[in-house]
Amino acid sequence: MTCDPRVLRRPLLVGLIPAVWTVALGLWGLSRQNSVWRDEAATWQVARRSTGDIVRMLEHVDVVHSLFYLCMHGLFAGFGPSTTVLRLPSVLAVAAAAACVALIGHRLAGAYVGLGAGLVLGLLPAVQFYLQEGRPYALVAAGSAVSTLLLVNALRGRARKRTWAAYACAVLVCGWLNWLALLILPAHLITLLWSRAPRGVRVRWAVAAGAATAGVLPLALFSLDQSGQVSWVPPLTWHMMIGPAILLAIGGLGGLLGRRAGTGTGTAPGTGMGTAERTGVGGRTDRTGRADRTDLAGPPDLANRAGRPGSAGTVEPPGPVTGSPSVAAVGLPLLAVPQLGLIGLSLVKPLFVDRYILFSLLGLALLIGALIGRAVDEVARRSRPAAHCVLPVLVAVALVALLPQSLAKRSPASRVDDVLAAAERTRQLKHDGDGVLFIPAARRDTWLVTPDAFTGTRDIALAETPEESGTLKGVEASPARVRAAMLAQRRILLVTDATGVARPTRGRRDRTKAEVLATHFTLVSDERIRGRRVAVYERLAPAGRG
Repeated sequence: MTCDPRVLRRPLLVGLIPAVWTVALGLWGLSRQNSVWRDEAATWQVARRSTGDIVRMLEHVDVVHSLFYLCMHGLFAGFGPSTTVLRLPSVLAVAAAAACVALIGHRLAGAYVGLGAGLVLGLLPAVQFYLQEGRPYALVAAGSAVSTLLLVNALRGRARKRTWAAYACAVLVCGWLNWLALLILPAHLITLLWSRAPRGVRVRWAVAAGAATAGVLPLALFSLDQSGQVSWVPPLTWHMMIGPAILLAIGGLGGLLGRRAGTGTGTAPGTGMGTAERTGVGGRTDRTGRADRTDLAGPPDLANRAGRPGSAGTVEPPGPVTGSPSVAAVGLPLLAVPQLGLIGLSLVKPLFVDRYILFSLLGLALLIGALIGRAVDEVARRSRPAAHCVLPVLVAVALVALLPQSLAKRSPASRVDDVLAAAERTRQLKHDGDGVLFIPAARRDTWLVTPDAFTGTRDIALAETPEESGTLKGVEASPARVRAAMLAQRRILLVTDATGVARPTRGRRDRTKAEVLATHFTLVSDERIRGRRVAVYERLAPAGRG
């Protein structure tokens, strides 16, 4: 098993191979045994509403996901609701991100770094989790990868007006998918400064970044009025920083080892090629040091990268390359700045949730690609043919080592609950005329995602449907009216959280539901199904009867 040198001569294939690899990882177990958890249920039920109902809802809740919901509405309208339609956009988005990461690595440090980074991205455990998630985080990662690729092109002297326009659009779309994606801008600024980009490039970047920020600012300000939606996020604690610390340590190691090889990525300074390439892996050199133009890992514009005129095949003397970034200059800020930025924001208001900055793992993949490039360099010094085997062997070892995690993330148990499983059990237990209660009201998503499972029953607490009220879970009647409606029922189905998932009942309405069930009903069936509980209660006979 080797990496065919002919593949490394084609940049298109360097991007295509990681994309196809990532799609294969994403399609593997995509339905998760036909399960949908609560976050995805929000996407599902909103996407099934009309455009007008979605816009009305966004005035009250989830405006931060407005663009994503409208896109999913279009997909559901065109292809129908299913787990495939729900998750396939994330699969394709991560595949696009992997292709961009591979091209970035290839252009900065060679084909082995690019291929390694692109293949690694889809294997990262957190990426595998959100690779199959019907939420916007993978799409943000794709947009971030596109914007980073455009920035790298600009730093390598390939910027046009349309490049900066595309950069601004990519950042704008990311911001409208989740405005925390704007944390990529300070990361890119550090890359510009680290790479000593010319003043003209810095000015154009500032204009593009400012335009994108201005476009996202109204969304960010409006969403502040809905900040109660993230009230569930716990305050920052020291143990929550362990994960970011590990990621930064791995990224720092990649940057350090790559730096020792030259430009920060296992390449010789000013040459654009690593030891493997300079010793013949993927290219040829003559005794004068003049490289053949078929060099596999080095980009074709080597002289331009060095900032000096001359033949593209000439190996320049070691020295700094003004304006041309190393993988470390791109990857380390991309990994560290969003992590540290979100930690800083969380000191003001708890916001630290890893999925909000999933795009930072693009930087980690690039830095791991640098480590792979260094490994290829070291092996090539001893054996050129063996160097071609390094990447396939490392990827195979990683795939096998991560197989237990990969299987776990594709099982229903990987999520906190399963809306569809609870709905199916309700379908089996219901009788015509049964009343249905949801504790808390957010568990009404069981009905909203699969309304046919509740045919013949009545939601006895609901006063206004989610569509009518412009909310995710609808508006329930007053506690007194809920109590009266319950006492009028002979049989009630309760859908709630399973033990270990449920939080203490805080609302007066939910306490009333629990009190009436305990006092006036008897439990006849109680089942826990994948994080949810479906219980059947029957009315006790009044005292003196029976």
